[in-house]
Amino acid sequence: MMPERTMNADLDKFPEGFIWGAATAAYQIEGAWNEDGKGESIWDHFSHQPGMIENGDTGDVACDHYHLWKEDISLMKTLGLDAYRFSMSWPRLLPDGRGRVNQKGLDFYSQLVDELLKAGIQPLVTLYHWDLPQALQDQGGWPVRDTALAFTEYTDLATRHLGDRVKFWATFNEPFVSAYIGYLEGRHAPGHKDLGEMLATAHHLLLAHGWAIPIIQKNIDSAEVGIVLNIGPQVPASDSDADKAAARQLDGIINRWYLDPLAGRGYPDDVVQHYSLPLDFIQPSDMEAIAVPIDFLGVNYYTRGVVRSTEIPESDNAPRVIFPNLVKTEMGWEVYPEGLFDTLVDIHRDYSFPVLYITENGAAFPDHIDADGAVNDPQRVTYLQEHLLATARAIRDGVPVRGYFAWSLLDNFEWAHGYSKRFGLIYVDFQTQRRVLKSSARWYQQVISGNAVVDA
Repeated sequence: MMPERTMNADLDKFPEGFIWGAATAAYQIEGAWNEDGKGESIWDHFSHQPGMIENGDTGDVACDHYHLWKEDISLMKTLGLDAYRFSMSWPRLLPDGRGRVNQKGLDFYSQLVDELLKAGIQPLVTLYHWDLPQALQDQGGWPVRDTALAFTEYTDLATRHLGDRVKFWATFNEPFVSAYIGYLEGRHAPGHKDLGEMLATAHHLLLAHGWAIPIIQKNIDSAEVGIVLNIGPQVPASDSDADKAAARQLDGIINRWYLDPLAGRGYPDDVVQHYSLPLDFIQPSDMEAIAVPIDFLGVNYYTRGVVRSTEIPESDNAPRVIFPNLVKTEMGWEVYPEGLFDTLVDIHRDYSFPVLYITENGAAFPDHIDADGAVNDPQRVTYLQEHLLATARAIRDGVPVRGYFAWSLLDNFEWAHGYSKRFGLIYVDFQTQRRVLKSSARWYQQVISGNAVVDA
């Protein structure tokens, strides 16, 4: 059901020049995992291990974007996108992680960028969206400092090759997920479960970001450079001290561990004490490198956390006063648009980054093609509509949000969930690679055209 409300043109209008986009990631859409000289990534390796991915799925073919990119850009143009955020596959450019260059990989991204610009669509390139070359993983991966050095070589190659045409660059996507879910929980590649490795990984990701910024700026005079973090409020389930402490701790683990060092504050003391491991991988000048000024912060928002302490028995805790919304996405995530407003306001108040982009926001629902060949997804329209209203409200309150990228352009390989979860504005039949614009895509087309939130 759509909310019964009438849009107010003054409240729902976005500033002139606001950037409307959609986002993807290389491993989730490209396929062609071993074609044209591409090297193996940690996600190629991980997904090929039995039991790692739901239904035994892999990204070997995914959306076959590597071959169907012209069709996909045509669909972007139909939507009226101002910009397209995509990631480059590091092993497609440097099959061994460093050294030998794969010219066919460079050519692919060069052609993609040229076609985007021809269609009037600005590219925003994410250098790293989780697909480390397996060759570097075999040498220790992100827990090893040398991997951050290898990233600078990759950054230099990519920005020298595309810098004459690409202005917007993000170094990393969601370093928390790479570190925590990949090296501590083991649900993502490379599938490790080691606290020390997780902490070293988080540091080396941030260090690689800091080292990469000056390289990008040297190679591209007018570059706008940033990093993308997944951020969401962590709210105590009651007013008890235990719940407040648990929420503060989770906020530190997910949010402040990355935001604070980027803002020049170092790692938060309370979280350092929580981990209670020596951070002996930090070398002199590392924190200064990480705190290099950025032009923008990319914010990926999906939901909030409602946090209940596990340190005391439920019976000894105060009664819960905050409960998650009953409305959830197919990922089991609470639909809570107010959390996006809170996130944007809090980041601006506490950190004052010059520009914010919402680099991912979207929802998975069980989409299907109707008998008439259409894909109707009113739940996704409602989700996007309410989150855009929250964004507009934050902008009115002075938060410098300059653009919004829906996640995702296409249904795709959803990491450990394989193809069981659909986030796309565009439906993909993974057997035939047929693309179908969902009703959410048609709605988003109207939003872009009017530069305002519209009724469904």
